Amino acid sequence: MDVHKAGKRFCSMQITSSTINLYQSVMKNLFDINGKVAVMTGACGILGTTIVKYFAAQGAKVVLLDLERTAELAESIIAEIKADGGEAVFYPTNVLDKAVLEDNYSRIMERYGRIDILLNAAGGNMASATVPPDKTIFDLDVEAVKKVTELNLFGTIIPTMVFAKAMAEQKSGSIINFASESALRPLTRVAGYGVAKAAVANWTKYLCAELAMKFSEGIRVNAIAPGFLLTNQNRTLLTNPDGSLTDRSHTILAHTPVNRFLEPEELLGTLHWLASDASKAVTGTVAVVDGGFDAFSI
Repeated sequence: MDVHKAGKRFCSMQITSSTINLYQSVMKNLFDINGKVAVMTGACGILGTTIVKYFAAQGAKVVLLDLERTAELAESIIAEIKADGGEAVFYPTNVLDKAVLEDNYSRIMERYGRIDILLNAAGGNMASATVPPDKTIFDLDVEAVKKVTELNLFGTIIPTMVFAKAMAEQKSGSIINFASESALRPLTRVAGYGVAKAAVANWTKYLCAELAMKFSEGIRVNAIAPGFLLTNQNRTLLTNPDGSLTDRSHTILAHTPVNRFLEPEELLGTLHWLASDASKAVTGTVAVVDGGFDAFSI
């Protein structure tokens, strides 16, 4: 075979529009979320604050949703975002009240006309939904477990039912739910929280098929399962009043290959990936960011 002639024939081939489109698709920044509208529930917590600031810094138009009592904190977060050239707005909400969420939805759509990213981060735990060392399962407060399950599970389901309507209409969007290490394996003490987050992980897998098959393959649903971070939610479990680590903390670290607690900033890369076209074929997954905790066995 005359390689020289074959090369000339190849070079003289007509470049079609599909070839050009493929080339442009490959060459673009797959992680680009500039101009995307990102809505986040639970936006004013330690994790939420870090995340909304990051997304705004990447050019996303960020909508902070949280309880009315966080309004002052939300405004300070927004001031920081705007000082750095970003765009953000705050609407008080209640993730368990569909009417309030519908009002949030109307205001977001009136302002931006679309929703590209939904981060369902609202959640939490209650001391009464745990089983401390001096008690047993027979002492568990079932009503507290119901409240924790309602907040974490239905606080994910109801906002999705409201905000995903925009994604169904525009045939695209990325929903990111917040699961937990406790969704992957049962952890001692946090009985109610573990059950609730395991349900969130299951809901994530169910919803990915529901939305893709009935509305569009362009709608993706994933979850992130953070490992152990020091937050207001778990500080009393992980630290003593003097700031030293509890026995529980030492046990956790002994089973964490990186041998430390995570920082909120260490979730950002995974969240950015899930929100962007870089994960265009990724849906129904639970992305684990835990310093190796789930992989460690002995």
